[in-house]
This record gives sequence, C-alpha cells and structure tokens, in this order.
Amino acid sequence: MNDQTPGTGGTTPEVLATASILKIMELLPHRYPFLLIDKIVDMRGDSYGVGIKNVTMNEPQFQGHFPAQPVMPGVMIIEAMAQTAGAMCVHGRGAGKPPPKLVYFMTIDECKFRRPVVPGDVMKLHMTKLRQRRNMWWFKGEAKVDDELAAEAVISAMLVENDA
Repeated sequence: MNDQTPGTGGTTPEVLATASILKIMELLPHRYPFLLIDKIVDMRGDSYGVGIKNVTMNEPQFQGHFPAQPVMPGVMIIEAMAQTAGAMCVHGRGAGKPPPKLVYFMTIDECKFRRPVVPGDVMKLHMTKLRQRRNMWWFKGEAKVDDELAAEAVISAMLVENDA
C-alpha cells in the first residue's frame, strides 16, 4: 500500500505496521479464550489500524450462542474493537517506552449492530482515532465482513502506567 504521509505533499511514503498474534500478546494482557484478535494490519501509529478476527466454530461462545445457529455475541465484537484499539495505543507509544500495566476499556457510545457475524467469517475491525487526552484515547470502530458493515461504535480506552 502506498499511502502518503499527510502534509508532506505526497513525497514521503507512510510506513504501515503489522502486528502478528505474538506481537499482540506482547501489547495486551489478554489470552485465550478472551484474546479476540488474530492480527492487526495497516497500522498508522495509534491513528488507524485494522484488526483481523477469523471467526471459527470451535470458539467457546458458540457452544451456547446459539448451538443450532451460531452468532458471534455483539459484546464480543465490541471487545474485539477495544482490543484492536488498545494494542494500537500501546504500539503507538514506540519501542522505547515500557508497556503499561493495563489498558482499560472506558466507554461504548453510538453502538449499532447491522448484521450477524458467524463462524467462517473474517471480521475486519477498522479503528480510527478520534482524539487523545493524556492517557485516554477515543476511537471510531467499524466491524466489517466482506466489506459489509456488521457493527459500529465509538469507544474509549485508558492506559494505566506501571509504578516506577
């Protein structure tokens, strides 16, 4: 992808980062079965990124939601958005800073579910930073399957630093 850095007159290509599952596990404290993203692509620091979630039938939530017609719970879609945004916040701090103690999910606003997400879907979580103040970030999130909007929300997160 040849995106250009804004404000440079299109002369400097922007480097887009990718975070593998191993990198995500360095950035977030979550682990199976609650680590809900498999990869993050197209990261532009903490300003934009796309989380990837490969939805599979062997995930524990589908045993009860709903066995005859499995559907990804909406709260888990929003949590996957929050994990994507949280990993982006930590990644955007740069390599020199130690990881925060925790990333807290603060708010969910303007949440809407548009279509079911089911096993076999590849859910893409498009996260765009709206603003940041001190240790708090606000993001607009759109969960898409096959470029069709499945859910959207505005969420906020807060980084809690380790005590020195």
